[in-house]
Amino acid sequence: MQITSFGFLLFAALLLAVYYLIPKRAQWALLLAASYCFYLWAGIEYLGFILLTTLSTYAATMAMAARQEKQEKFLAENKATISREERKAYKASVKRANRVYLIICLVLNFGILAVCKALLIEPFKTAASAGTFSFLSLGLPLGISFYMFQSMGYAVDVYRQTVKPERNPFKLALFVSFFPQLIQGPISKFGQLAPQLYSPKKFDGKQLSFGLQRMLWGYFKKLVIADRIAAAVFALRGPEYTGVAFFVLTVFYAIQIYGDFTGGIDIAVGLAQALGIKLPENFIRPYFSKNIAEYWRRWHISLGEWMKDYIFYPISVSQPMLKLSKAARKRMGNFGKRLPVYVASVATWLVTGIWHGLTPNFIVWGMLNCFFIVLSEECSGLYEKFHGRFHLKEKKWYGGFEILRMFILMNLIRIVDLFPRVGDYFARMGSLFTTFNFRILWDGTMLQLGLSALDYIILAGGIVLIFTVSLIQEKKGSVRELLWQKNPVLRYALIFALLVIVLLMGSYGFGYDASGFIYNAF
Repeated sequence: MQITSFGFLLFAALLLAVYYLIPKRAQWALLLAASYCFYLWAGIEYLGFILLTTLSTYAATMAMAARQEKQEKFLAENKATISREERKAYKASVKRANRVYLIICLVLNFGILAVCKALLIEPFKTAASAGTFSFLSLGLPLGISFYMFQSMGYAVDVYRQTVKPERNPFKLALFVSFFPQLIQGPISKFGQLAPQLYSPKKFDGKQLSFGLQRMLWGYFKKLVIADRIAAAVFALRGPEYTGVAFFVLTVFYAIQIYGDFTGGIDIAVGLAQALGIKLPENFIRPYFSKNIAEYWRRWHISLGEWMKDYIFYPISVSQPMLKLSKAARKRMGNFGKRLPVYVASVATWLVTGIWHGLTPNFIVWGMLNCFFIVLSEECSGLYEKFHGRFHLKEKKWYGGFEILRMFILMNLIRIVDLFPRVGDYFARMGSLFTTFNFRILWDGTMLQLGLSALDYIILAGGIVLIFTVSLIQEKKGSVRELLWQKNPVLRYALIFALLVIVLLMGSYGFGYDASGFIYNAF
């Protein structure tokens, strides 16, 4: 069930109505039932995947909890007789056993994820769709990347003893399967999300209104902007579009993926808010970033934090990295001191690229991001000297220049998504310096990409609206809060106008069914 479909809207409306009418102690059970109904709607053949993740996570965390409880009981009962060394050795043995449980859980689940992703690429795709392996030709199970990362993060947190394990398997099943997150996140931490899922919720008219408003804003981004410009993005991928046409593709794809991804997140976060549940923000106006590090603090925030907590930090502070730092410092000075951080960065971005897909272009995408982050860090001293000499940061126009520079750089890196054959990507990049076909901007070519003049007018107006709202959010905070303080007539007139725009100007695709989200493929 696409969350842009009429069926989903009816599903969400019925859920909200029942949710606030039933006894509050049963609300979490209703959410669990709704989540599994939503999942089954995608296909009963995928049910085994989410059940296996839930059951294996539950078994591993319960086993770790049992070991930990046994340790606490043993140490309490033998406090007076056991030596410090024996206490330390016993704790170490328990930690080793729990590490085994954790590793089995991680290998099983990430192994399943790797196989599912491998079956999307050649030659595995062909093998899975024919012959004895045809039973594997299922496609990518709904939300597997998101619920897998969320569940494995929880398992690691239980191992680290930063959260207590959930003993009710049905409540854990809700944490894993909470349906607004299944399409494209955000990836939540157990300690932040679980208490909200299980606690009773009173009806709050303001939160319901805010949630529905955010959903509407998400539908605007997705249906009016992302789905409309998708036709031009698809056309511009053709080999004949090089030079300036390729640069236009990078800009159009930036608009599409922003509208698509943030629109989906707005729908998910908005529905959760209407249910009285606060999901973490996944985007904070990333196109206002002035450098690449800031960009990744604003874009797909929950994935970045997951990678930082479970990949970057464990590697950078591990014993091998500490030894490397000590040895490298003697030979390379300050660079040697930073070397473990850079090694951890490479590993983190490699995993991030693989998370997006097993094709070479996503590996290149991850490494390009890593390269520019490391380069920026290494050149930070030069930047400070340069700015100290020329005082550019004091100029009013310079902030805009930094934003534009970062927007173009990220567009050129991001566009590799569309070229599984990396050679095609670099050939197109090279054409930027050899093909200066500016005439395509006015010779009618832009009207041959599947968009009419009216489509371009709607896109331009929509982009101006998104930019204006983002600018207000950047300077004054929540637009919904600002509107809440205004006259109700004005507030609801604006909301109604946005609803009319979505209904009349949304691009609904063949059969009035909106196209799928880009991040469904991840």
